[in-house]
Amino acid sequence: MSNLIPIRTPCIGVCSTGIGDVVCRGCKRFAHEVIDWNGYSVPQKQAIDARLDRFLAMCVRNKLRIVDQKLLDWQLSVQKIRHQPHHDPYSHLFALLKAGANQISAPEQYGFEILPAFRGTSLAELREQIDEEFWVLSSAHYDRYISTRDLFAEYVGQLEEAKG
Repeated sequence: MSNLIPIRTPCIGVCSTGIGDVVCRGCKRFAHEVIDWNGYSVPQKQAIDARLDRFLAMCVRNKLRIVDQKLLDWQLSVQKIRHQPHHDPYSHLFALLKAGANQISAPEQYGFEILPAFRGTSLAELREQIDEEFWVLSSAHYDRYISTRDLFAEYVGQLEEAKG
């Protein structure tokens, strides 16, 4: 990604950080990222965008498989599905599900298939499961890397207290 390419806000207009969530249930950004978004540089926005794209694509891959990329791309174009061209194709597939999971009766006509373990589940339900897993993954990332206290700094502080 070029630094000249502006990154759109991932906001989908369903922000839950205003009611106390540390990870937005809509876009899956962390509360401080939602608040500070307009002040971030393009590389900072790219890093957040790349994390969200990786997480979403991983969640989609757990349930669906793209079997015909060209057909999926064609359907995205014909259906006028808004998606980010630089994102993973599995994120594009999720954009398709968000726009019309209830209208898709034959996934193969859209270039994808449901993995065997999930074939008895509707696409609308799979879309909800994927969205929930995306939020859980984002929350786990926040808990592990953002909200965890700095144990090294605490250890250095304890060493300095012991010396003093």
